[in-house]
Amino acid sequence: MSQPDLDLWPIGNCQVSALVDRSARIVWGCVPRVDGDPTFCSLVDGRHPDSDDAIGLWAIDLEDSVSVEQHYVKNTPILVSRLTDGHGNAIEVVDFCPRFERMGRMYRPVAFVRVVRPVSGSPRIRVRLRPTRGWGDAHVQRTSGSNHIRYLLEGQQLRLSTNAPVGLMQEERSFRVEQPLYFFLGPDESFAANLATSVEEMLGYTRQHWQSWARGLATPFMWQDVVIRSAITLKLCQYEETGAIVAALTTSIPEHTGSERNWDYRYCWIRDAYYTVQALNRVGALDVLEGYLGYLRNIVDEAKGGYIQPLYGVLGEAELTEVQAQRLSGYRGMGPVRVGNQAYEQVQHDAYGQIVLSNVQAFFDERLLRMASEEDFEALERVGERAYELYDKPDAGLWELRTRQSVHTYSAAMCWAACDRLANAAERMGLPERQAYWAGRADEMRERIEQAAWRPDTNRMSATFSGDDLDASLIQLLDLRFLSPEDPRFLGTLDAVEKGLRRGSHMLRYDTEDDFGLPETAFNVCTFWLIEALHFTGRDADARELFEEMLSRRTAAGLLSEDIDPQTGELWGNYPQTYSLVGMINCAVLLSKPWSAIR
Repeated sequence: MSQPDLDLWPIGNCQVSALVDRSARIVWGCVPRVDGDPTFCSLVDGRHPDSDDAIGLWAIDLEDSVSVEQHYVKNTPILVSRLTDGHGNAIEVVDFCPRFERMGRMYRPVAFVRVVRPVSGSPRIRVRLRPTRGWGDAHVQRTSGSNHIRYLLEGQQLRLSTNAPVGLMQEERSFRVEQPLYFFLGPDESFAANLATSVEEMLGYTRQHWQSWARGLATPFMWQDVVIRSAITLKLCQYEETGAIVAALTTSIPEHTGSERNWDYRYCWIRDAYYTVQALNRVGALDVLEGYLGYLRNIVDEAKGGYIQPLYGVLGEAELTEVQAQRLSGYRGMGPVRVGNQAYEQVQHDAYGQIVLSNVQAFFDERLLRMASEEDFEALERVGERAYELYDKPDAGLWELRTRQSVHTYSAAMCWAACDRLANAAERMGLPERQAYWAGRADEMRERIEQAAWRPDTNRMSATFSGDDLDASLIQLLDLRFLSPEDPRFLGTLDAVEKGLRRGSHMLRYDTEDDFGLPETAFNVCTFWLIEALHFTGRDADARELFEEMLSRRTAAGLLSEDIDPQTGELWGNYPQTYSLVGMINCAVLLSKPWSAIR
């Protein structure tokens, strides 16, 4: 049996999501939200999904299966898997989570839907539906009726409605597929309508919804498939009820073998979400921005002008206590499996900049249903005051070091950007006194940062005010417009970062020991930052070559995780990771030929 890997296909509906492996098994999925208890936890259980004692999965096993071909329905997160056995018998499995408008509201139930259709011959299948509760407890009480099975989980119940033989499913016996089989695992409510008709209608409506959403994207001429798939998956990372955007759909996929760098990414980082809406804005997906700004307004209200955490729960929860799930041995047995994230306790000053930068478009963009008001500006001014107060104070930095703090240049520049963009917003609002006030603060901060971070002896900016440190976040001084691509200081910094942190076609975050020793894998978004910088500094051919190399590392679903082994090209870290998807969108938009090239 080959080892499980991250070659996984996400499905979802902005309420729940799941990951399907290359054998068409659901191996990860949480309820009732992305940050909930995993009903499907096989991905981090350590036991192989093929094993007799596997738990936390939903497998449609075709007898004597020899091949599986998978693809998404065009411009949707609806997955189609074709399984063929050694005799040519075949089935098609369609996986999706319903999402469409109904009666003026978005229908996005806590539900996973599977359709199994016979394609050729006389295929026989075995259904293994083995949900868990309480982070890896397979002892789930169940009851059944003639057309359903109820699963009693912690704090909720799920009901499987189906036209498949319930008794054979409960005993996991094989049976022949002679007609389409429908499986709706969702709320514990009886299915009043005809199951087959209802599921087919849901499938059609869900397809129409996603294809209509994708049709509204302003894609570049080149790499359209890359951009559309990344955008759809970023959309799946938004918890629509509140507008929160999670950093990834998983927890505790290690950064590399045995690293114990296993973190829970199913929360909303202010930083990651800023980069997500920035990328989606570039392709016109304003609905994600509008939802996220609503989430941010509630965060800012709760802060009352005070401390902003680096991350919050999808409902805005401030406390995300980190514990270990003792029943689960981890991805490939590499624990621990962490629930919650201690980083919520950290001080990371860049969040103040990212709140303002996420909001500033709302002062200018006439397309938005709710443009920013003077009241919004006043609320952001309180955030700006915190940015000014803290920009040159120590924090944990964007890499979230757990045991030491420094004054980080990236955090300081983000705080500068908060004040600089507030000046722009004030000018837009016709508030000349406030414009002058924030422009003055930004000028003062810029002078201090330039003086404290520039190292003339090594001809580069330092990642900290106190040392002469390299990390890939220095490249972001370009994106923030703190330095221009022609500035000799940026060119010197880029040269130093590339020489110090580039490993072949990949970029490390940093190359110094942290709380867990030396990092062994490259951080994918840092490579995309390098690609952007190469483009803006006139090395377009190098940028394109590196971009194509990164695209070749994608999973079959067209996605990337957080990290990659520079030696083997194997993906590590949580998946799919918003940073990495953002990088693909941004670079495709930058490097593409214009549409006018073919008109």
